[in-house]
Formats: sequence, structure tokens, C-alpha cells
Amino acid sequence: MKLFFRRKRNIPDGLWKRCNGCNSVVYNKKVEERHNVCPKCNYHFRIPTSERLEITLDEGSFKEYWKDMLPADPLSFTDRISYKDRLAKEQKKTKMNEAVTAGEGQIEGMKIIIAITDPEFIMGSMGSVVGEKITRAAEKALEARLPLLVILGSGGGARMHEGAISLMQMAKTSSAMSRLHESGMPFISVLTDPTLGGVMASFASQADIIMAEPGALVGFAGPRVIRETIKKTLPKGFQTAESMLKHGFIDMIVERSKMKYEISKILDYCNGNSK
Repeated sequence: MKLFFRRKRNIPDGLWKRCNGCNSVVYNKKVEERHNVCPKCNYHFRIPTSERLEITLDEGSFKEYWKDMLPADPLSFTDRISYKDRLAKEQKKTKMNEAVTAGEGQIEGMKIIIAITDPEFIMGSMGSVVGEKITRAAEKALEARLPLLVILGSGGGARMHEGAISLMQMAKTSSAMSRLHESGMPFISVLTDPTLGGVMASFASQADIIMAEPGALVGFAGPRVIRETIKKTLPKGFQTAESMLKHGFIDMIVERSKMKYEISKILDYCNGNSK
């Protein structure tokens, strides 16, 4: 008996992708049309800083600050590879000098100071440059009398490669946010997947308004770290944005497609133009 096989059709790379939320194979164009959100289960894929700026700010309004600030290697740290080589690898991969991008921009014509951490660069962990840029962003907002918006994707906590210097950034950024708060200038943080560790334990949780994307992992130690250290498995959904909202830790959960609109409403209210 002869067997006949239908010739497999070639599918171009990038045409489909598997959703991390529902495990479905989804048409990439449909995902991109929804700002990289799954059309089946609403899972919010991680997006790079460039796209985050594009969907958050008015077109052409972003002006970057401190672009050439580079990290140092004070400990000559080495694990699998040297910290110096790791930085070079991350910079080549992401086309960024560091995990944070900061500057000024506009949302619906309203000026703001903005900073974004990117989980693609050493998991968005906070070393000396990240801490310094976040601190300077807060100081710039205070000086210019502008609201501060920080969008976070930081799953690495304080960056161990820089030792105590990275831990010092927690106190430095927290102090800067306290001064901003005392001045009466608004500080909004947006927690995306993931927001963990020293970033969450310091400045991210000090905002006047704390927003989060649906399903974002939010907390201090992540579920894997907890499982491996104290041998405990967290209840399902324990560290999601939804759980944090339920327990009063964050103020609101907003879908990516509506984030700019909701932030603009808050800024408008802070400017005394409540609708």
C-alpha cells in the first residue's frame, strides 16, 4: 500500500507565537494590534522600552536624559562570566546602555518626567546607574514642578554584581521619592510583569498612585525563590496584581490599551482639571 503525505506548508518565522498565559498558538499580527496582548486570554506579553514609550507618550515628545551614563564594575565580579562581559552582552542584545531609560515627555499635551526599567537588561535589576537615573528623575520632577511617571519591569531586585553599592540605591531612591512627595508633586508608578525585589521594596511602592497591568507578578521574593529557599509553594495567584489589588497594596489594574488614557485622567485631575 502506498502512503501519500501532504507537503508541509512553510510558515514564515514570526507569523505565530505561543501565549504564556493560555498556551495557545496565536497570530502574531493580532497580538501586535492589541499592544502585544493575547486576543484569547488577555495575557500581557513583556514589551521593550521603545514600544512602551511609543504607546505611553505623545508622538515625538520624548527627550532622553543621561543617555551616556554607564555602569562600573567596582568588584570585578565574576559568576559564569565576568560582569564586564555580561554588561557588554546585554548592551549588544538590547541596544541599551542600562536597564533604565529616563527623560521628559508629554501625555495628551501634559508634560511629565518619565523613567522605564526594562526586564530584558539583566532582568531590569537595580545597580548604581538605575538608582542614579531614578533619583535624578525624581529630582528633575521636583525642580521642574512636573509629575513623575515610573513604569517598572524589574525582576532582578538589587544587582548582586555591584554588591553593597546596589543595595544603597534602595535608600537613595526612597529618599528622593520622599522629597518629591513632600513637595506635593504627583508620583505614579506602573507595575508590569515582573516587579520584584529591591525595586518593589523601595521606590516603586512609594507612589501616590500605584497602577499595574493585568496578571503582573508583583512582590518581594518571587515564587521560585521562595520555593527554593524555604521549600514552600505559594498559593496560586498569590503574587499577581489581582491579589495585590484585593489586599489594598495597589490602587488599580489597567489594561495596556487603556493605560495612557487612565494616566492622562490622573494627570488632568492633578492639574485641577477634573472631569
